[in-house]
Amino acid sequence: MDSSEASAGVSARFGDLAGKVAVVTGASRGIGYHAARLLGRQGMKVVMSSRSADLGEAAAEKVRALGAECVWVTADVSTDDGARAVFDEAIRRFGGVDLLVNSAAWKGGATFLDLDEDLYHRSFEQNLRMVYLMSRLCCRWMADHGGGTIIHISSVGGLRAHRGTPGYDASKGAIDALTRAMALDLAPHGIRVNAVAPGFTPYDEERRSRSDRVKEFASRIPLGRECTGEEVAAAVAFLASDAAAYITGQVLYVDGGLTAQLAPPGIKI
Repeated sequence: MDSSEASAGVSARFGDLAGKVAVVTGASRGIGYHAARLLGRQGMKVVMSSRSADLGEAAAEKVRALGAECVWVTADVSTDDGARAVFDEAIRRFGGVDLLVNSAAWKGGATFLDLDEDLYHRSFEQNLRMVYLMSRLCCRWMADHGGGTIIHISSVGGLRAHRGTPGYDASKGAIDALTRAMALDLAPHGIRVNAVAPGFTPYDEERRSRSDRVKEFASRIPLGRECTGEEVAAAVAFLASDAAAYITGQVLYVDGGLTAQLAPPGIKI
């Protein structure tokens, strides 16, 4: 079964999400876009954000075309002003925040020997700031208004290392640890905090332009194919819903069995 057949089967429905407000960062493309799209299909009011105005407005228009109430905010959420702009727009337009999906990230590549201070800052510290700043704003509002849900988009890189992205992997490992710490601190306030860790999930554009390379890599995954943005979005919607009401502090791997295997097919250890 190829990825198009698999994604066609993603039709998650969580009626309890309808009418609630979701903020999704990193939403101009990839996982963030698909999360916003699926949440909009659940009837949620969606605030989408990233640094790319052109891509973002086009992505938001696609979500609106599904009948969802959606607003776009161009902002760098690794800055205080950017995070505040996104949060303020959610309050102004929709009156609150029920769900925060922290999908924004930067995956710059460099081996550790080449990881200079600028790359370290961008791939590690900046990735954490995107999560921290948005979470701090939203969780304070949630704590004062009956609770809510926060979902971080992590990566299998938080558990198993990629080659050549030590800063990015370290940031995802830190986000996994932050997920657990936030879950404990925020549980008394009715706020659940979880993370979704996707495996190999190429952007739609990458899947089309590098199809042979994508298929080659995907063949090493136990389920025999790459993950799709829609499948990660389904995990996000599940964790946001009442179906996951007793789940907090967890990292849910959506990786086709990638982190379960010791070696790829054909290699015996």
